[in-house]
Amino acid sequence: MAVKFQDYYEILGVSRDADEKKIKAAYRKLARKWHPDLHSGKDKEAAEEKFKAINEAYEVLSDAEKRSKYDRLGANWRMGDNFDPASGMDGVNFYSTGNINPEDLQGFSDFFAAMFGERQAGPRRASPFRDVSLRGQDVESQIDLTLEEAYKGVTKAFNLAANAICPECRGQGIVDRSFCRSCGGTGAIRQNRTLEVKIPVGVYEGSRIRLKGQGGEGVSGGPRGDLHLKVHLLPHHDFQVKGNDVESTTTLHPEQAVLGDRVTIPTLDGPVNLTIPPHSRSGKKLRLKGKGWPLRDGGRGDQYVVIKLDLPHQISEEEQELYRRIQDLRKAHSHSHSGRQGGDQA
Repeated sequence: MAVKFQDYYEILGVSRDADEKKIKAAYRKLARKWHPDLHSGKDKEAAEEKFKAINEAYEVLSDAEKRSKYDRLGANWRMGDNFDPASGMDGVNFYSTGNINPEDLQGFSDFFAAMFGERQAGPRRASPFRDVSLRGQDVESQIDLTLEEAYKGVTKAFNLAANAICPECRGQGIVDRSFCRSCGGTGAIRQNRTLEVKIPVGVYEGSRIRLKGQGGEGVSGGPRGDLHLKVHLLPHHDFQVKGNDVESTTTLHPEQAVLGDRVTIPTLDGPVNLTIPPHSRSGKKLRLKGKGWPLRDGGRGDQYVVIKLDLPHQISEEEQELYRRIQDLRKAHSHSHSGRQGGDQA
């Protein structure tokens, strides 16, 4: 009777000359990914089949005797999808499972049973669902911070909602041959937690804060994974963080820009006085040294103040008359300048 060939090296994703360390590393990586307790719903059934295949491959390749026997399939190790166990290959004997306890082979493929099913030396080291202790999955979430919180550092309460293994059915979804009432057969429950998160001084947009042991629940007694919080800085009405610097704006009236002035400017440390030089144009940037974002070495970036020009909301008749006089003076100056240019050309 033909059985379907199992390429154990391909299942684990390793080469045929892989050493024990590489085989073990590949197994642990795949077992963690496909462990049924980490899946629910329709994905759980597919994960179970994948996990069985991974365990079977590791059962063979991690055992020197079984691996040697498997490798002795020789040049014809991959003839195709099907083998005839009765034929034998390069001194390899295939066995009938007629006298084998079915429970000993539960979950393994017919190919495995044909090769290794009869009178193994000692008990089989693993079951199709061996009790693998797996570290929980790392979880990523976003934490929103005001600019002040990120600038000064703060201890902040953070609410986390994530799936956890159902304690009633231990992730299986079944209790006493019925769907688990606690999780509705999904094997997972929604768990809400409130964590105290210490925000270090001067975190940036996109910074990551790692909370060790606050991620996904481990399997079979394995440790929890980690929680990685990605920092998002909320928009601020006064400041923008640009690299190590902070940018703000100040609005001047025309006479302040022309004559210069001394104005109060908000900074992250509180208000300071800034001297506006005469003839300051709109868009010009003035620097406040050391008033920017905290640096990792303990220094500070700078704050740049961008000048904007605007008219007051209300202008008195006297002020309006002054603007007319300024307009007349500029027109006269323009005519005089253009006249001189014409005379020079003549």
